[in-house]
Amino acid sequence: MLSRRRFLTGLAGLAALPAFARAGQTQAIRLAAAWQADTGHHVGVLAPAGEGVLAIASALRVPTRAHGLLRESSGNLLAVARRPGDWLLRWSMDGRPLAWRWSEPGRAFAGHVLASADGRTLYTTEIDLESGLGLIGVRDGASLEKRAEWPSQGRDPHMLVHDATHPDALLIANGGVPTRPETGRRKHDLARMDSSLVRLDVRGGKALGQWRLDDPRLSLRHLAWQGARLGIALQAEHDDPAAQAAAPVLALFDGVNLAAVPAHMPLAGYAGDIAAWDTGYALGCPRAAGVALIAADGAWRGFLPLAEACAAQATHAGLWVAGRGRALMWEPAALAQRLVVAEARLDNHWIAI
Repeated sequence: MLSRRRFLTGLAGLAALPAFARAGQTQAIRLAAAWQADTGHHVGVLAPAGEGVLAIASALRVPTRAHGLLRESSGNLLAVARRPGDWLLRWSMDGRPLAWRWSEPGRAFAGHVLASADGRTLYTTEIDLESGLGLIGVRDGASLEKRAEWPSQGRDPHMLVHDATHPDALLIANGGVPTRPETGRRKHDLARMDSSLVRLDVRGGKALGQWRLDDPRLSLRHLAWQGARLGIALQAEHDDPAAQAAAPVLALFDGVNLAAVPAHMPLAGYAGDIAAWDTGYALGCPRAAGVALIAADGAWRGFLPLAEACAAQATHAGLWVAGRGRALMWEPAALAQRLVVAEARLDNHWIAI
């Protein structure tokens, strides 16, 4: 348990610790990220640079905000435009663009990409702009060209992962929030929300199962496996402010059953990112200004304050979370938090490379 006393002890110990103690571990960390700066939107690589600074090691300007990121087995990186988006990019860690792919007519990217185990196929969440229905784009891993597309069995598909409990299957989080092509991300008709978790067969896109939460106003967004249990970050869309404030931010799926975990403190009903960390999950909760730590069985483990906390990534050196102009690195064994200054406003996700 990350008790209040332990948390305060960690904060008090900051002044006595040199910047980036255990430098051999921390200095080796690099993070692929997306960010906004005065010069526009970028993707690139960040790295600790001593004196509490998380510096930009390489950068590449992109047309619009990026969202999901993926490191390929080759060492190259992929980024997808924020939904509804029109570009998919492969780039190198030194900031060189290697391949662009623009969305096909009548289609938009929905924020995330996943590679097959052999890297020969990429799966992208997409939207049919005419019908509003969700799609999974099946793309060539080398050229990024689309080979096929499968229905996601819902609207507003977002993140997808391989199913750790079922061979040859994907799990897709359909956010279920109705939108219109002419208004982009603007939400409407929330009473018609239909969020679901869907299992698809990778051998042809056949639906193998679909699960919904009891509360239809909880949108399933981001996914992280902790062993054989899937943690799902939730974003509530309640009309009642009290219900919104008290809404859960995590659901758990064991391969058969899907259930929300009741919130242990008001978190504004909004989790931006989720990382499997230690024996549970870390959820960036930007509207609650901190990181919720929840065990794999749903038990509450603590809360780490950080303004606009969102992007979360677990590494061998600890937990990294991006916030407003700052990042938090937490090492439980050292009882220390280190706030490192970023040179730009970091976006929703980052990944350790």
